[in-house]
Amino acid sequence: MTMIRAISNRLVILVPYLWLLFFFLLPFLIVLRIALSDLEYGAPPYAPQFGFSDGWAAISEKIGQLDFENFAFLFSDRLYINSYLSSLQIAFFSTLLALTIGFPLAYGMARAPENLRPILLMMVILPFWTSFLIRVYAWIGILKQEGLLNQFLLWLGVIDAPLEILSTNIAVYIGIVYSYLPFMVLPIYATLERMDESLVEAARDLGCTRIGAFWKVTARLAVPGVMAGCLLVFIPAVGEFVIPDLLGGSSTLMIGKTLWIEFFNNSDWTVASALAIILLIVLVVPIVWFQNSQARATEASL
Repeated sequence: MTMIRAISNRLVILVPYLWLLFFFLLPFLIVLRIALSDLEYGAPPYAPQFGFSDGWAAISEKIGQLDFENFAFLFSDRLYINSYLSSLQIAFFSTLLALTIGFPLAYGMARAPENLRPILLMMVILPFWTSFLIRVYAWIGILKQEGLLNQFLLWLGVIDAPLEILSTNIAVYIGIVYSYLPFMVLPIYATLERMDESLVEAARDLGCTRIGAFWKVTARLAVPGVMAGCLLVFIPAVGEFVIPDLLGGSSTLMIGKTLWIEFFNNSDWTVASALAIILLIVLVVPIVWFQNSQARATEASL
């Protein structure tokens, strides 16, 4: 019985590893192989420097002879560097805006009466019932010069002429924050909902003000949820393509648009694959940092 239980436990653990192997590692190796290939105008538009069918011995011999000119080219052209920097900037401020809006929402949901919490939670999840593309298209009708937002502001008398919001970075920020706000609210809500209210009451009894108790108890206990929400917003926002393509203008520079142009307009799969590899490395850094910080926090609490 013990042996059967041990085998079943290992099989359960094996499932996610197989998933990562087939749906992450193998595609990553294929993209890496294309990134290390030479550009060729044909079908496919690249000439690989090695093939997986060559065997590990042949591949290991060729590894030392590989050139990384596609990666070097990325750092020699300001277009790609600016694409990365612009994507990181837009993703960072979008995450900050989502946190500014999402934390009060999650806090209000966690402090609402228990019979209202499922309804509030459903309202947060409700946008996911509609296609992501349709929701982004809807913002075009809202933000354009003759759209609902400008008509409403004109009706209120706040503005005298329609604002140019669509095809700007502001529209991109609005689209990203709207689309990914639930990913910020849900982890924070899950953390705050489990928090013991007696801790806040104890802090108040010991002399803390209401604001002081919030910052010293509630805010600190919500850090894991805040970090998880920030990562869930920041990571997809960096590589976002649909929102900047539909809501942003020609001056909106993000790595997702640059990748699409290299793949489909320029047919330069080698440079596009190198772009994807660098983007993956950039995104892995905060994930590893978050996991390490969580591990240290768990060890400190034991």
